[in-house]
Amino acid sequence: MAKLSVRLRVVEIGLGAALLALVVRAAQVQLFEGRKYAAAAKAQRTERVVLEARRGTLFDRHGLGLALTQETYHVGIAPNELRDPTRDAAVIARQLRLAPHDVERGLRRRYAWFAGPFTTADVQPLRSTRGVHLEPVLRRFYPSAEFARAVIGRVGEDGRGGGGGGGGLERLLDSLLAGTPGAAVVLKDREGREYESPARVIAEPVAGNDVVLTLDAELQEIAQRALDDAIDNMQADGGDVVMLDPRAGEILAVASRRADGSMRPSAFTETFEPGSLAKIFAAAALIRFDRVRPGEHVSGEGGRYRLPDRVVTDEHPMPSLTLADAIRVSSNIALVKFAARLHPDEQYDVLRAFGFGSPTGVEFPAESPGRLRPPREWSRPSSASLAIGYELAVTPIQLAAAYGAIANNGVLLEPTLIREIRGPDGTVRYRHRPEPVRRVVTSEVAVKLRDLLRGVVDPGGTGERAALANFQLAAKTGTARRVVGGHYAAGQYTASFAALFPADEPQLVVVMKIDNPQKGSYFAAQTAAPVTRSMLEQALAARTVALDRARLSNVAATTDRVPLDEPDGVVPYVVPWPYVPDTASTQPAQIVPDVTNRPLRDAVRTLHRHGFHVVVKGWGVIHHTWPAAGEQAAAGTTVTVFAEPPPARRP
Repeated sequence: MAKLSVRLRVVEIGLGAALLALVVRAAQVQLFEGRKYAAAAKAQRTERVVLEARRGTLFDRHGLGLALTQETYHVGIAPNELRDPTRDAAVIARQLRLAPHDVERGLRRRYAWFAGPFTTADVQPLRSTRGVHLEPVLRRFYPSAEFARAVIGRVGEDGRGGGGGGGGLERLLDSLLAGTPGAAVVLKDREGREYESPARVIAEPVAGNDVVLTLDAELQEIAQRALDDAIDNMQADGGDVVMLDPRAGEILAVASRRADGSMRPSAFTETFEPGSLAKIFAAAALIRFDRVRPGEHVSGEGGRYRLPDRVVTDEHPMPSLTLADAIRVSSNIALVKFAARLHPDEQYDVLRAFGFGSPTGVEFPAESPGRLRPPREWSRPSSASLAIGYELAVTPIQLAAAYGAIANNGVLLEPTLIREIRGPDGTVRYRHRPEPVRRVVTSEVAVKLRDLLRGVVDPGGTGERAALANFQLAAKTGTARRVVGGHYAAGQYTASFAALFPADEPQLVVVMKIDNPQKGSYFAAQTAAPVTRSMLEQALAARTVALDRARLSNVAATTDRVPLDEPDGVVPYVVPWPYVPDTASTQPAQIVPDVTNRPLRDAVRTLHRHGFHVVVKGWGVIHHTWPAAGEQAAAGTTVTVFAEPPPARRP
């Protein structure tokens, strides 16, 4: 019995110790480690996720969306949750435009996944279908893939503009556009699939700001189309076009393209020697410092002028020339002779005042400052070289800003690409105001410079092929040898043209550059000048372009112009603006061409060629027009084209 009593006591002590250990462990788990195990359990059935913020929209100056954010969806299907698998599979395949056998094959798995992305319209009928799980994804969308691509840029793979392949304004404005992400908690079932909790949102995402750019969509389209045609027809290496409002410094269009079709922001980042485009700045220095008397002539030297270290030649020699003659026929000899009267500091100061040798300040990453050496670094021929546009490297945007100062009565403005910044609620947080940099010349000198440029387009001037029928133009041609690998390349030239439209009170500055045109002439007078005229004709034919038409009163007498045999650009027939019917002879009726299902660019070009004004509604391919295709309409009638995005391709 004693032994049995001992055994019972041992058992009691063992059970007591076990119970005590259990209580101690329970107390430890509940009191000291409870939070850890609660967190582990919560992690198994919940997950914290980041809610994407809607990226702000980039608009053109008229409110047309250029870069937008669309809400799209990935679709997951749990086959065991479907009420009627056969019927639901057919609805899913039809609504998502998927092959029925692909859906059936997916439903044989425990969980089917279709990445899409699918639009809100695609998934709307599926929201009430049990077993269908939608995962929202915000996707950056560009209505026109090639529209101002070099300027706008693209978001990277991470959906941000600051890295992963982003660039352009998407990168520069990333902090404004990105917004602030939110956070949410989602519950997970036993299979690990997520489903929404009624109180899942911790912090609502804050959408990014919208940015209204200064770009004019129709002018941008005109510039891109003209540049594409010029590069293709002239077999050029590439080119750039810049259009600028000289009164506000707002950039209305920027087009850049290489012969291989690639687009890089060369208008901001790549320099070239402007050649004769810079002669007007030498003239500005001569007039500003009163180094030329009215009507004063210099000898044309028979077209060859020998300097101690070089020979200067003229393509259009004249016996003697005034400063106006020198600009009109682009005489190297006369400009070199006149510029010799300037002190190097004077010549440098004027070029520097026009903005050369420093960034313009435009909102674009990696803008090039160009190159303008100070006088202490000049050699003996530097003064002559600078007078005719050599030993000077500029960007197209710098040239546009400098010519804009001439158009703006001598005041240089800082160019801009940003017109407004609006908060997610639509409130305006920033609105651009013209930013004067400095007064370069007096308004009286600016008027004289415009008069000199006006002569370039007169009969006998190098830019006469740019003359418009009803409006006077002030312009300058430039043809310069190209630098390749640090040396001038034989037989390679840059053809460029700068225009102020109209000549009095200019509203538009156009700078066009064509790199190494191979087919036909390489002179700007036969290449860049007529293409610029074509762009201006198209701008006048378009109703939505940012021009103050009430102020376009600078009408030129058509009898003073040399008739052009045929158009050199892409618009063979344009009705002058404002259009006034001729009561003596009515315009012939035209058949509205059928442009249905054609790309927007081709459709607009076709209608312009038939003499119609065009108003564009939407993006993508043409759905229909009004008046309809096949109807008769008088030349100059406005045809409204209604475009829709092409149907998305589904896997």
